[in-house]
Amino acid sequence: MFTLPLFPLSAHVLPQGRMALRIFEPRYIRMVKEACAAQSGFGICMLNAKGNKSLNEHIYHVGTHVKVIDFDMLNDGLLGITVEGDRCFSIQQIETEKDGLRIGQCSWLPTWQADPGTDISLVKQRLIDIFDKYPEIQDMYPAPHFEDPIWVIYRWLELLPVSAEQKQQFIQQRDYVKTVDFLTQLVK
Repeated sequence: MFTLPLFPLSAHVLPQGRMALRIFEPRYIRMVKEACAAQSGFGICMLNAKGNKSLNEHIYHVGTHVKVIDFDMLNDGLLGITVEGDRCFSIQQIETEKDGLRIGQCSWLPTWQADPGTDISLVKQRLIDIFDKYPEIQDMYPAPHFEDPIWVIYRWLELLPVSAEQKQQFIQQRDYVKTVDFLTQLVK
């Protein structure tokens, strides 16, 4: 069990995924400063629109530990950072600090292992097509790992326009076979 500052968002990033963020709230500026100083990172979690915020039920319990890999002062004076996902975790309990920063009591989730018997060729090709069509996505990944099936599935889960609840269900599975089946049907 470990503690981790939490950054709830409507979007999600998964292991080896990258995300650009604009940081402006004092609690999150503090979180980023402390994470960079300690080289420890923080957790990105998806928002649960149905959850009670005062009870910290507005944060889904599966998140991704991220580290800051780049930062810059943006034209509007805000702090811009780029984070990269490291590993998924599960939140057992959330406490709120005086400034509103949420701190989770967390444990690591098992990582998915590649299954050579699972055919992801169609899903992989459609992801390559998306990268070709959208340079802003391609720019985030100067060296994409299209040959790594887990990397491909994680990128799809980040991009999919499905509910946060459904993404949480996919992420919590023991392996990615059902996710591949869903994606294959989706991209046919």
